[in-house]
Amino acid sequence: MSRETLVVGCGVSGLTTAIRLLEAGHRVRILTRELPFRATSGVAPAIWHPYRAFPEEKVVPWAGRTLEVLYEMAEDPGSGVSMLTMLELFEVLPEPEPAWIGLLRTGRRATPEELPVGFGAAYVLEIPRIETPVYLPWLLRRFEELGGALEQRPEGVRDLAELRGLTGSDRLVVNCTGLGARELTGDREVYPIRGQIVRVSQTGLTSAVADEEGPLSVAYVIPRDRDVILGGTAERDEWDLTPDPAVTEEIRGKAERLKPEVSGARVLEVKVGLRPGRTEVRVEREELAGTNGAPGGPVIHNYGHGGAGYTLSWGCAEEVVRLARG
Repeated sequence: MSRETLVVGCGVSGLTTAIRLLEAGHRVRILTRELPFRATSGVAPAIWHPYRAFPEEKVVPWAGRTLEVLYEMAEDPGSGVSMLTMLELFEVLPEPEPAWIGLLRTGRRATPEELPVGFGAAYVLEIPRIETPVYLPWLLRRFEELGGALEQRPEGVRDLAELRGLTGSDRLVVNCTGLGARELTGDREVYPIRGQIVRVSQTGLTSAVADEEGPLSVAYVIPRDRDVILGGTAERDEWDLTPDPAVTEEIRGKAERLKPEVSGARVLEVKVGLRPGRTEVRVEREELAGTNGAPGGPVIHNYGHGGAGYTLSWGCAEEVVRLARG
């Protein structure tokens, strides 16, 4: 008989984890307060890039596995995944070279002719781009086609130990609650990284540019099929989800310096999301004690991906499946 598993959270990590568990023979039900389109995963510009996720020795293999999956998905036009050329700007290139660059099929140093004024160095990267309005529904359909069930709980889940007791000692709970894990598990290593983005009309842009360490950091321009995402911010321990008009103008000004082509673009939307930062990504198994006479049992945690939720999603999901076998 297949094992019943509850996945708490329906962002990109929860969905990919649920899919891999279904493929491994589990019966999976997702419990969520928000649908993925309304969660942080729906705000993200969503490219493959191991941004603000630690430790490197775990993140690089997880990112590499996810990259393999995204390369395969890029061959399916219905998945929302495609390849994008991005110029990653620096004043001086980091030494040593980031280990994750070696995972890419195309990753090289930019020539002087490719550099914008004011920047001394850059990498030219060909990376997967994920169109979230297409990709998240595609994942949800795949989850349902595999036999998964989704239960929306407006009040959320407040106690993993109680949830374990409700499911029975032979069942499994997987915690993919992102920033919500701070309160759900009492994990004070989890913190918000506030990100504001501006979505503008597409002006014929086909390549991306990002400055994450240089004079304009954090700034990026990421074109999608029907729009362009301008960003952004990375404010640690900021919880406010209200867009700041002054930040919007700052984002637009930086974007126009990086890509003058967006100067005439029409603003479609301004959004704020809270990335789930943590000192280290937490993918591990924990044995919980029972409550109110109910038996305890295993909970597997999968959260704290920082700005790399999409980048680590499939690698971490497969790690959860391995832990579930234990």
